[in-house]
Amino acid sequence: MHHHASHYAPPGERVILLTGFDPFGGDALNPSWLIAQALHGQRIGGHRVESAQLPTMFGRSLHHLEALIEAHQPAMVVCLGQAGGRAALSLERVGINVDDARIPDNAGAQPVDTPVVPGGPAAYFASLPVKAMLRAVQRAGVPCEVSQTAGTFVCNHVLYGLLHRLATRPAGAQGVRGGFVHVPWLPGQGAPHLPLRDMVRGLHAALWAAVLAREDIALGAGATH
Repeated sequence: MHHHASHYAPPGERVILLTGFDPFGGDALNPSWLIAQALHGQRIGGHRVESAQLPTMFGRSLHHLEALIEAHQPAMVVCLGQAGGRAALSLERVGINVDDARIPDNAGAQPVDTPVVPGGPAAYFASLPVKAMLRAVQRAGVPCEVSQTAGTFVCNHVLYGLLHRLATRPAGAQGVRGGFVHVPWLPGQGAPHLPLRDMVRGLHAALWAAVLAREDIALGAGATH
């Protein structure tokens, strides 16, 4: 009896969940969402990019992210956020267990010195291969850096909450990698800034590297302060 491939269901494409935030702090646009939108549906090394928007709100952002993870069962989660004042795509190494808001979120909440997850560890390292991603983005000709702080606003809240969820999810769902990339302003929002198409190209290269590098590479990209 001959077995033909058509008898079998095609293997499902794995999903990269890519999120951006809605505008906040008086801005009309948020480049993180525009980048995520631009990459929606891209196919990257056997994965399909599924893009979604998170609200710039403590608490609700994480509830929304958890629902998206449940719905899409992604192999990888990459959250994007705007970091006005940064000049490069900024790959976050660590999320910390504190909310300390200098400005209110989009619901008017402004938590000070409260944990993201009460009783959780002080910090988690992102499980994306940030050095491999750094090299790939730089090779694509887009400014990129590794960052040792994601701040203490909603971006860090989402990064820590994501990594906590991935670290504590039930057995059988291990191996999902996650992390966060901060992006500069767009031209017109302030300086320094990067054009949208450059940021999209850089993120595309970063996602390819994240899919291809099962283990991170050794590459010096530390900070003295």
